[in-house]
Amino acid sequence: MARPGQRRPGARRAAPREQRRSRGPEDVVAVLARTVREVEAAAQRGPVTASARTKFQVVALLLREEHARVRADGTTGETRRAEQLKRLDGIATILARTAVRDPALLALLAEDAVVSDAARALKQEVLRSAGIEATEEEAAPPPVAAAPAAPENRVVPQSVVSRQMANPFLAPDFSAVQAPAKPRRLAGWELIGPLLRSFERAGGGDAACMPLPFPTSRFVPDGVELMPHQGQLVAAAAAGHRTFLLADEPGLGKTAQALLAAEAATAYPLLVVVPNVVKTNWAREAGIWTPHRRSTVIHGNGDTIDGFADIVVVNYEVLDRHVGWLGDFGFRGMVVDEAHFIKNRTSQRSQHVLELSERIRTRNSTALLMALTGTPLINDIEDFRAIWQFLGWIDDSQPLAELMNALEDTGLTPADPGFYPAARRCVVDRGIVRRRKVDVAADIPARRIADLPVELDGAAGRSIRAAERDLARRMVARYETALANRRSGAVVEGIDHDLVRTVSRWEQKDAAEASSGENVFTMMRRIGQAKAGLAADYAGQLARSAGKVVFFAKHVDVMDAAEETFTRQGIRFSSIRGDQTSSARQRNIDAFVNDPEVAVAVCSLTAAGVGLNLQVASNIVLAELSWTDAEQTQAIDRSHRIGQSEPVTAWRIIAAQTIDARIAELIDSKAGLAARALDGSDEEVSSSADVQLEALVGLLTEELSRA
Repeated sequence: MARPGQRRPGARRAAPREQRRSRGPEDVVAVLARTVREVEAAAQRGPVTASARTKFQVVALLLREEHARVRADGTTGETRRAEQLKRLDGIATILARTAVRDPALLALLAEDAVVSDAARALKQEVLRSAGIEATEEEAAPPPVAAAPAAPENRVVPQSVVSRQMANPFLAPDFSAVQAPAKPRRLAGWELIGPLLRSFERAGGGDAACMPLPFPTSRFVPDGVELMPHQGQLVAAAAAGHRTFLLADEPGLGKTAQALLAAEAATAYPLLVVVPNVVKTNWAREAGIWTPHRRSTVIHGNGDTIDGFADIVVVNYEVLDRHVGWLGDFGFRGMVVDEAHFIKNRTSQRSQHVLELSERIRTRNSTALLMALTGTPLINDIEDFRAIWQFLGWIDDSQPLAELMNALEDTGLTPADPGFYPAARRCVVDRGIVRRRKVDVAADIPARRIADLPVELDGAAGRSIRAAERDLARRMVARYETALANRRSGAVVEGIDHDLVRTVSRWEQKDAAEASSGENVFTMMRRIGQAKAGLAADYAGQLARSAGKVVFFAKHVDVMDAAEETFTRQGIRFSSIRGDQTSSARQRNIDAFVNDPEVAVAVCSLTAAGVGLNLQVASNIVLAELSWTDAEQTQAIDRSHRIGQSEPVTAWRIIAAQTIDARIAELIDSKAGLAARALDGSDEEVSSSADVQLEALVGLLTEELSRA
């Protein structure tokens, strides 16, 4: 059962509104409360209308401003301020509840959501009804749209400048650009609407996947293996197909398919646009599947990128800074991961993605374009439009040449009864590929663990890395002191590994007995806290694309942070913790298992790792690492058990370039010991203390190697 959220969904701090009030701030709250109730009632009656969406956005905008104003008001007492904030949080809760009922409203909560003229006008009306006179800036009519100027924060990394100087005569190839479509029978028909409706009218037996050739493994590097369903898409790219909406369910290896499709199509340089949480994983996967290709990840202003790389990975959040030079880079392929992120065509990130796609297609008509998403439709059929436009199948008003010619070849118009199934087939054949886990169950293991490395950016990441360096230096100091005080007189060339292990045991013992200070245990907890938001974001993506998800964490504060994220995103969850009564615990379990609206079970790794049957979910997110493989396996087995009809994937969120990654490797290396012990081996089964000790040994050895 979802716990009521205490924060406003999608809220961000805004500067307090500089307006002259003729009445008190409670008038604003009253007007907002009345307006949000109107929107809630409209959503309960049926599909949300345009006017209700406008009201919803206005409430969200004013709620942010009012919340910031109340917090900044130094003339209000604490009791009064708390009362006002509580009332505003109540309105935020209604907003979240309404957005869950109609997720199309979630886009209006985004920071980059476009504010329509109608919303601006209604905002002024609401302010006037609350007795507030708008500032001249707010009251002025919106300016006439002009050609957008380049944002002030746009950058061109120095390594990109170096690449451009190294290739001064590189020019785009316009020779193979497709001629525009010349409709004959369909001239004058409005076709986008009928194409979208063809998917709404599809029957259960209608194909949802283009015909695919026999799988190939020709482009697979040594040491890895491609599953048959993956090899089919790569074979299609090798045969010359160049646009794909790859809508496989999570866990079926879309990243590998995209990278090898680029290899088959020689689509380099390749641009990959991804959510922040998976950009490090894309670089890692590129190293596995295309090891001969250089890859680079854009962080912030791109100061550290490799301008000569074959694969450039950028996240949506910083795309606006780099869209200028990316459009001139000469890409021959573009992949958009979690492509449902661009469903709102008016958002800034969607416009940037569509702009880059058009520039790439204009320069090279044989460019590879791939949209990856397990959820091509979030709200309604309109969500297809931006993805189809990215792929070059349509523009704002009509199908483009390839799709238009296919529609003409059917010999039908929207007035003919057979048009809709034929039109749907035409769109699917352009490159829609959709497979479910149950469809390819023979290809994939019944249970597998997939690591998802993430970068800990910002102050938290810097603090954790600094603490890890301090811990390593402290251990080096103990090692050097012990070496200097050694009485035996023994001399060891290089690193004394026996002494390293001894010093690591001292550190482990001190950490276990310490009540404060930085040590391996507090560091792992801080890493868990830093990963919480990223892990919850990924769990939310899985929930939207694949259904129910089990989210495991070790620490209560990590669970709290994840639940706050789910609340902001309008995702309902159940919370299963060790401090609950048995009846409360069972109610939350039943809510997750039986209520289709409860998408995530947030579980304590220790309290919920045993004794639960959660096979209603086939995707698990491990936000924090356990100290043993056995504890990790117990958690996964909450879903991987009798009654589970699909292969189970456990997504392990790992903080790259920290001790977290080292511990993940140690857990995996120790995993086989338990299995061998059960088979009669004499090897000792590893314990949590073993992993802790080995992590410290590795940390100290690595630091000594640098000296």
